[in-house]
Amino acid sequence: MESSENIDRMTTLTSVMETLRQRGIHREFRMNEACEMKYEGSGRNYRPEDLKIVKTYRFEGPSNPDDNAVLYVVQDNEKNLGIILDSYGADSNYPGQEFDAFLRDIPIEESDEY
Repeated sequence: MESSENIDRMTTLTSVMETLRQRGIHREFRMNEACEMKYEGSGRNYRPEDLKIVKTYRFEGPSNPDDNAVLYVVQDNEKNLGIILDSYGADSNYPGQEFDAFLRDIPIEESDEY
């Protein structure tokens, strides 16, 4: 297993996602049309207080603003880990303000473990 120091040095979204996948963190939390956050493969709806952000990775394209993305490692109150992936800047994966508001309300407890 790579140390957290090594994962922090990764420069691409693909390399971080692959390292997380190798650690068993690959399922996504996704917002549906009803603005509910769902855990991939689960029927459960989450409120922001049911989750916490344990790590945030930001990626900025050197020449194209469309290359900007953020990857959140998220843990639910049952200790399931997953990711939320979103492009940011001019385009977002989720239109409207609901996604941004939901993210702002998730508690942040950054951990060097991820």
